Amino acid sequence: MTVLYRNGLPQRLDREDKPFDSLMEEVISQNPELEDGIRAFSRHYTEIVTGEIPGMRSLLTRLKTEGFRLYGLTNWCSKVHSTMKDYDIFSLLDGVVISSEEHVAKPEPDIYQRLFEKYGLKASECIFTDDKQDNVEAGKMLGMDGIVFINATQYETELRAKLEAASK
Repeated sequence: MTVLYRNGLPQRLDREDKPFDSLMEEVISQNPELEDGIRAFSRHYTEIVTGEIPGMRSLLTRLKTEGFRLYGLTNWCSKVHSTMKDYDIFSLLDGVVISSEEHVAKPEPDIYQRLFEKYGLKASECIFTDDKQDNVEAGKMLGMDGIVFINATQYETELRAKLEAASK
């Protein structure tokens, strides 16, 4: 399966230029020797998510209580909806833009623009957080502030510092 990841499968899943199952059949036709593994991957895809990041539920709940709006901008295939049903932390979000539905993925500027347009957001009023530096940098190029996520404690510390600086 490593060869599939090196050959761009994650990016194709995120962009989902064709339905998930059709994409899996295409990959099987190109790699018949890996069929059993690809089918197992496909069946168990939603199990890749191993749980919530420790501390994030309480942090997001506090931010919502403080009046902040929270949005998700994610690179994820259409199976995301199954995962979102399994984790009610996603209910804390005011909205979400999903790459597989937009057929464009971070760090491409178009996906950030779609978030702004869909929810009437101003880039200068947003703080974008992602675990990938490239994605944060792309958001900054469009006018957002940004934080590279490492863990909930680090994220809250940096976020609070940015919010404090903005309020001065």
